[in-house]
Amino acid sequence: MNKLIKNNIIYKNYKFNNNINFKSYSTKTKTTTTTTNNSNIFNKNKNELKSFGSSSNSSSNNNKNNNNKYEDPKLMDAEDLIMNQIKISKSPFVKIAGSDIDGILRGKYLDKSKFESSIKKGLGFCSVIFGWDSSDSAYDNVSFTGNHTGYPDIGARPDLATFRTIPWEYDVPLFLMDFIGNDGQPLPVCPRSTLKKVIKKCQEHGFDPVQGMEFEWYNYSENNKSLLTKNFSNLEPLSNGMFGYSLLRTSQNSEFMNSLAELQGFGVPLEGLHTETGPGVYEAAIRFSTALESADRAILFKHCTKEIASLQGILASFMAKPFKDLPGCSGHMHQNFNCLKTGKNLFLDEKDPNQMSDVFKSFMAGQLLLLPEFLPFFAPTINSYKRLVDGYWAPTTPTWGIDNRTVALRVIKGGKATRSEFRVTGSDVNPYISIAASFAAGLYGVINKLELKHKPIIGNSYDLYKKGLVERLPRSLAESTELLSKSKIAKEYLGEEFVDHFVETRRWEYRQFNHQVHKWELERYLEII
Repeated sequence: MNKLIKNNIIYKNYKFNNNINFKSYSTKTKTTTTTTNNSNIFNKNKNELKSFGSSSNSSSNNNKNNNNKYEDPKLMDAEDLIMNQIKISKSPFVKIAGSDIDGILRGKYLDKSKFESSIKKGLGFCSVIFGWDSSDSAYDNVSFTGNHTGYPDIGARPDLATFRTIPWEYDVPLFLMDFIGNDGQPLPVCPRSTLKKVIKKCQEHGFDPVQGMEFEWYNYSENNKSLLTKNFSNLEPLSNGMFGYSLLRTSQNSEFMNSLAELQGFGVPLEGLHTETGPGVYEAAIRFSTALESADRAILFKHCTKEIASLQGILASFMAKPFKDLPGCSGHMHQNFNCLKTGKNLFLDEKDPNQMSDVFKSFMAGQLLLLPEFLPFFAPTINSYKRLVDGYWAPTTPTWGIDNRTVALRVIKGGKATRSEFRVTGSDVNPYISIAASFAAGLYGVINKLELKHKPIIGNSYDLYKKGLVERLPRSLAESTELLSKSKIAKEYLGEEFVDHFVETRRWEYRQFNHQVHKWELERYLEII
């Protein structure tokens, strides 16, 4: 159980605000009442809760009669306080969700009593969650689960520290969960547990990995049905033209913008939101946090943006490169190590010409060294590699520079905010995996005191590999996956079972692609050959 949940004492009558971070919540907080100023689609009439069952008044009365523990004037611990919020919720259900290998949230609604039981005992989930791909096609090449195992249940346990309510869904409580094995230990193939494993390694060396993530994505005036009707072609973008940082376009879609801004009250605070170059393309920067919290926010942002968009007749896509002649969508990560004891930014050295500490230099040296073999963690789909092409705002070489957007690692000098921007990742990543792998690579560099041998790139980095000055990153998922399969460092830092499973899922992915006959082939060969 979360350390805070066991030890913290909080006043009984505190009313939760959605953006409370229980990981850093102070003991002995004064009692307050906070309300969220929801607007637009979030102001749905609570009388519409008929679909959830009967009125909540009788439920609340029963709670008062049968749960004296929650009416005791004594102080309640954090777990009791959260469970009390669940009991008085108007929704009879609680939503739980966990990440599959592709970064898709899989979950279900639980009855309140079932949810309470799951906190104490856990619950079962079919292991197929890690036995199929993003289209629910079952793998035939993984050892973890399949027909050969009979797809047995795996364990799952909600993380109380992730408690939120969903403003656009009648304030249904939501929790993220970790998957666990039959022995009660973290499931080796679980992405969130893998990130926790890397964080623990960092903390054992006195480092607190912190980071912020930003996403670009396309928005279309479409829905699931129209996609199929149009055969995924001739889609109508939310707005036309190449218009980055446009105040006009955001004003024309102000309802959507304001709805996304309300994610602040959902515990996913955005530092910035604007249009990017490309028809219907937006970019959001999610506020800096600890590595696990940042990953939770990132996966929730992607999922909830899709939900909010769909309520307004918009289809949000985090595909890395939907169209050949348009820019791709990034998922940049801003990262640094803080001192676990003091909170000081360990990447900053004001005496260094570039304000970079030795820790920072070794961190980047590790990432640059391992980038080619770790690439599937940052470019996990066939389409990811269509984004990693010269001249389209995405890196193609393991290079670094000071405030240079053509390189893989961009150093941002900002005093206490000194950090690196990891620019390889696209918006199609699984945040848990990409954050885990990037910090693992950096930690490897620091532990082994690797030297940052190459000088920072000034100007255009795209032509360097053509001159033989640096190597080119792998050009396909197949190429990069085979490099990863041989990586001893990946298996040491992320776990052998996780890496082996991930490798097989990527092999499956490119095998599915290779078996298809694509439109390009028909146009090129059908008549002429």
